[in-house]
Amino acid sequence: MNKTLLLQTALCAALLAPVVPITPMAGAQGASGTTLAANARVIVKYKAAAGLLRKRALSAHDQHALQAQTLGQRHGILLRTGAGLHERAQVVFASGMSSQQLASKLAQDSEVEYAVPDARKRRSAAPNDSFYTTVPNADGPATGQWYLRANDGEVKSSIDVEPAWAITTGSSSIVVAVLDTGVRFDHPDLKRVANGGNLLPGYDMISDLDVANDSDGRDADPSDPGDWLTLAEVTTPGGPFDQCGARAEDSSWHGTQTAGLIGALTNNGIGMASVGRTVRVLPVRVLGKCGGFDSDIIAGMRWAAGLSIDDPAVPSNPLANRARVINLSLGGEGACTQAYQDTVNELNAAGVTIVASAGNSVGHAVSSPANCSGVIAVAGLRHAGSKVGFSDLGPQIGISAPGGNCINIDGVLPCLYPILTTSNSGLTIPVSNAGGGSIYTDSFNASVGTSFSAPLVAGTAALVLSTQPLLTPSEVRAILRSTARDFPRTGADNGTDPTPVTECFAPNPIGQHQVDQQQCYCTTSLCGAGMLDAGAAVQLAAVGVVPRITLTPANPLAGQTLTLGGNTSLVGSGRSIAAYQWAIAPGGIVTAFTGRSDAATASVTPSAAGQFSVSLTLTDDHGAQATSTSEIVVSAAPSTGGGGALGATWLLLLWCAVAALARRRT
Repeated sequence: MNKTLLLQTALCAALLAPVVPITPMAGAQGASGTTLAANARVIVKYKAAAGLLRKRALSAHDQHALQAQTLGQRHGILLRTGAGLHERAQVVFASGMSSQQLASKLAQDSEVEYAVPDARKRRSAAPNDSFYTTVPNADGPATGQWYLRANDGEVKSSIDVEPAWAITTGSSSIVVAVLDTGVRFDHPDLKRVANGGNLLPGYDMISDLDVANDSDGRDADPSDPGDWLTLAEVTTPGGPFDQCGARAEDSSWHGTQTAGLIGALTNNGIGMASVGRTVRVLPVRVLGKCGGFDSDIIAGMRWAAGLSIDDPAVPSNPLANRARVINLSLGGEGACTQAYQDTVNELNAAGVTIVASAGNSVGHAVSSPANCSGVIAVAGLRHAGSKVGFSDLGPQIGISAPGGNCINIDGVLPCLYPILTTSNSGLTIPVSNAGGGSIYTDSFNASVGTSFSAPLVAGTAALVLSTQPLLTPSEVRAILRSTARDFPRTGADNGTDPTPVTECFAPNPIGQHQVDQQQCYCTTSLCGAGMLDAGAAVQLAAVGVVPRITLTPANPLAGQTLTLGGNTSLVGSGRSIAAYQWAIAPGGIVTAFTGRSDAATASVTPSAAGQFSVSLTLTDDHGAQATSTSEIVVSAAPSTGGGGALGATWLLLLWCAVAALARRRT
């Protein structure tokens, strides 16, 4: 055969061979917070029908010793036996690995029901911070940090964080960016990481010198210099702040307050406890005098996530400091702009969960950027679980959390339910810690607003990611929403206020006249899925099942065989997937699978262009189950030619046939 025919044959074979899709490999998950130890200790429970449980003429201790020896031989590990919990469970030891590593290995055994680290516990589950349970002075709320504790008695909206802390107090590899006014790094509950705290270096992204109030533009110092406004500044026509109201304002120390809720040092015997406790907080200064500009906020969002910004003077955020969660306790009237939406889309695609406060316009439409698609918008609740009067609401809300309230008292009495957090005593410029400037908000200097609802959700999202770092933003959102507690329908009436509390009504659309709406009973259509339950969310992330559906090819055509994959799905640590079950919704362009529907992958062939819905239900080896649904859009196959013209594929086949005929003749 001559060289030309050989080349033709090879080319035809290559061009006509079926395309084999490449399925991305699931990422490996590292053990968060794992400490290597010389002696790992793990509790193992065997399945009821395990051969390892076969009775022999041995004492209970010797029986467990033999079980441990046999189990270890299977995995090439020298296991030593410890105490037996009951006939199907025992403690085993091994050297040269961590307890988590040993548990992960043993959990894969077909006769093991579960294997978990035998962890050390302390006497007290609650932190020892002095303000966590009560504030023992006249300036503080008698309820202390009511918003973190269990929802009990009159307090219905508390987030019940202690069950979450029993699983994780947060991973130092999870970073929450706080885009705000900056922070006071000298506060004893808000130290830098280098000084034993949770604060990363951060950045000042304010470019306008008047707004910045620190005599320079963008730089590497996100310290809060104060954002006060004088009467002269707000009443000078044509001045930089003449649209900022009609009265003077003291400095807010707003960023210090929001940062404290997420990552204040906890269990250090002083001050307050935070939700995230040991996650890292990245302060990004985007607000100054009279707020901040969208361009600086968007630049701050991108920088925090590790995306490029068009400013050669600003260095990239180091990889280890890039945010997995961004908290935006800020906003303004109007619809989500395309600039914000594009940024949110990019950040979501990069794996960043964005949490934003709904706004404090007394029940108006949700502010921007909380109303952007892909943002978890947070409404504010009273202690009783009803919408607090100042909180905005609407269909964009994802979930609600405590926002603090003083509605049940008059102005001369202490507020009973503020959101206690870190702050500074300076009225304008900051007062140093040495000068007594590091304070906590209290009943006479109350912190209330949806600005403080959002950090509670952001901190919980960080705990969820600390438990399961591979979750996507949409999966984090789903976990927070699916574990939310139902809104109360009664009990919010004030004893001294004869006005009955009614159900919330929808605000007018953006651009129309807004009607004030005070306290009201929330619905899921206006206040999100329910009241944040931090403990339940982290528990679900730790043991829950997260189905993921992949599609190959990614842009399907009518008549193609499509491969649906569940290989990248997630289960809790030490668990495995026991069963897959695929299903197709009726009425679409696909009516049946072309093969099995109970395996990790399934195949379908759409008959035409259009759309169909497919769901995947996963069950793990502990019986936990979850379902995910995906809507798949199929395009029409490209035309192969018309009016007597031959398509490219037919021309290629004809050319190959001629080559084959020539080869036979040769």
